[in-house]
Amino acid sequence: MTHSELSVLCKSCKINPVALTRFPPLACGDSETGKSANHLITSLLSSASGYSNYRGILNWCVVMLVLSNARLFLENIIKYGILVDPIQVVSLFLKDPYSWPAACLIIVSNVFILAALYIERRLAVGTISETTGLILHLFNLTSLLIFPSASVLTVTSITPVGGVLSLGTYTVLFLKLYSYMDSNKWCREIRQAKSNGSAVNTNVSYPGNLTHRDMYYFIFAPTLCYQLNFPRSPRIRKRFLIRRLFEMVPNHLIWLIFFYWFFHSSLNFVAELLQFGDREFYRDWWNSETVTYFWANWNIPVHKWCLRHFYKPMLRKGVNKFLAQTAVFLASAFFHEYLVSVPLKMFRLWAFMGMMAQVPLALFVSRFLNGNYGNAAVWISLIIGQPIAVLMYVHDYYVIHYGSTT
Repeated sequence: MTHSELSVLCKSCKINPVALTRFPPLACGDSETGKSANHLITSLLSSASGYSNYRGILNWCVVMLVLSNARLFLENIIKYGILVDPIQVVSLFLKDPYSWPAACLIIVSNVFILAALYIERRLAVGTISETTGLILHLFNLTSLLIFPSASVLTVTSITPVGGVLSLGTYTVLFLKLYSYMDSNKWCREIRQAKSNGSAVNTNVSYPGNLTHRDMYYFIFAPTLCYQLNFPRSPRIRKRFLIRRLFEMVPNHLIWLIFFYWFFHSSLNFVAELLQFGDREFYRDWWNSETVTYFWANWNIPVHKWCLRHFYKPMLRKGVNKFLAQTAVFLASAFFHEYLVSVPLKMFRLWAFMGMMAQVPLALFVSRFLNGNYGNAAVWISLIIGQPIAVLMYVHDYYVIHYGSTT
């Protein structure tokens, strides 16, 4: 600063030039923030500050979780030694090294995928009627649920882990192929309404979408709702891809970390590989003040499917809103029980009853609890409800398989 500039600054602030040279940041303001020394400043942790970047605190929580679990791991190793045979752990996934029934079951799912594609091709050219196509689709979708469950129940070499993986795959395919059927039906209706041979004026138009490439892109895309033209990113970012890949290694400590591993790391990894542009896999469910908000925001792909193909069609048919919401929970309860009971080969309905219990819980929380109290109720239901259901299945499974030997 020149002598003339210093003189002008001193006159405007009405201070002694000597004080300015000794304490320049305190005389007229903070040189780093640019704010006056007399300006009211709110502490960052105060709600009035508007500050919301707590990434460092989140990282601290993750580090503490890792360190605390590592401490428990080391203490157990020192006190008890290695109690689990690694070969037995591997055999849980691969019971017979020469026969992988769960993997074979997943490969067979291509039959149902191709069946849906060829049914739509016949519908597009008019060789089969809409009624015949609907019957064939419903038969294909019903078989998609019955065939894997029957295989898991009858093939003794399929382990519970293999059963969960295969049934999870078939459940996702069921939701995808149902959306595929519905969306192509809408395209045919639009084409008939416009009577110009094209459903929509976009990059891909119906029936040009009925290809193997389009079908399998949808099958692998991290979405359950089909559309002719998905939003696409301009390129695959290798650095982003590597970060998501490495994030899938350590994040298996608790349910919250599983959520981050699957909905953030894994789905973003797949989306980046496929240049899939819609990355809204979750919203701020951790701020849920009602149970319904939690279920609508923690799993966006499933929520979008339920809205598009189940909830809104029921409302359009005149079904009461509460009954439609209850029906959605009923369908969700069925699939939760389907994915647990069939692989374990026992039917206890704990998952089903746990999901249906969400309906009265949602009514209670929305009516009597608000704000932080509602958010606390949601967290309590997550912290207590899910572990209880898991423990019930573990208890029953142990009694059935090992109770007679003790």
